[in-house]
Amino acid sequence: MNKLIFILFATAISATALAAGTTNKNGFDLSDSLIPVSEIHQGGPPRDGIPSINSPEYLQISQVDYLKDDDLVLGLELNGIARAYPIRILIWHEIVNTEFEQDPVVITFCPLCGTGIAFLSQAIAPAEKEKGEQVIDFGVSGLLHNNDMLMYDRQTDSLWSQIPGTAVSGPMAGARLKRLSVTHIPWTQWKHEHPKGEVLSTQTGALRDYDDDPYKGYDKTEKLFFPISKTDKRYTNKEMVLGLEKDGKAKVWPFSELNKSAVKTGTTTINDTFLGKPVEIVFDPKSKTATIKNSAGEQLPAIRAFWFAWYGFYPDTEVYKFR
Repeated sequence: MNKLIFILFATAISATALAAGTTNKNGFDLSDSLIPVSEIHQGGPPRDGIPSINSPEYLQISQVDYLKDDDLVLGLELNGIARAYPIRILIWHEIVNTEFEQDPVVITFCPLCGTGIAFLSQAIAPAEKEKGEQVIDFGVSGLLHNNDMLMYDRQTDSLWSQIPGTAVSGPMAGARLKRLSVTHIPWTQWKHEHPKGEVLSTQTGALRDYDDDPYKGYDKTEKLFFPISKTDKRYTNKEMVLGLEKDGKAKVWPFSELNKSAVKTGTTTINDTFLGKPVEIVFDPKSKTATIKNSAGEQLPAIRAFWFAWYGFYPDTEVYKFR
């Protein structure tokens, strides 16, 4: 196990033991938590111990000299702007607060779940609360649920669960965020498709070695750092999947099933359905990347995750099987 990972893990076990049974962890009041407090674990670092990037700088492709061709980036296109967020930076910061013209956006990444998700930074209040949207910005709470990061908003100190994109405690409890369509894609492919795009700079204001991966090897083992509420052994914990969720209904496409389809049929395109509507999954066996589009060719806000993480939040998920 990587030395840094081991230190964080040991610290987390100690911190979790000390905080067990309390309704205040890392300075957050959990007395109104919508999820069991016993399932919220301290990840080791304190609040903001993992620093979010709040004033991101961007480079043109010609200025980028720190990425390798096969480095994965999280790509987002919005309002005519295409930006790449390298995973090698995101693993150290987990959150980037930014703007795409008039739209405030938060880029999130949880190394323990393999989930890179972007949201509009506008909280949509639940029906029983005051209506309207509130622009918010996020920090890293240092807390986890099902091994997934819990973000917090700096306006109300509410905690937000990354994968479902909902607030689970605090004044915003029950509010949700709108997911945006992102793509996990190799750097060489992204820069070819977006020659005028922008790329997150390593000038983040924090001292981090972006050539180092503190989670190296984590995706090759079945081990998890923290307990999870639900498990399913149809696939290994770290099987990569791509999932869709809407109105409480979920469906997931495991990469091993997509790979079987690609090998057997000789095509990288799979036609399927979600909630009774046709969808098209495009899978690249070489780079192990996938996207989902609707019948109009629009990319849908799918979530790429490890199987254990997806199942932990959506145990009733429908699962695509190649036959």
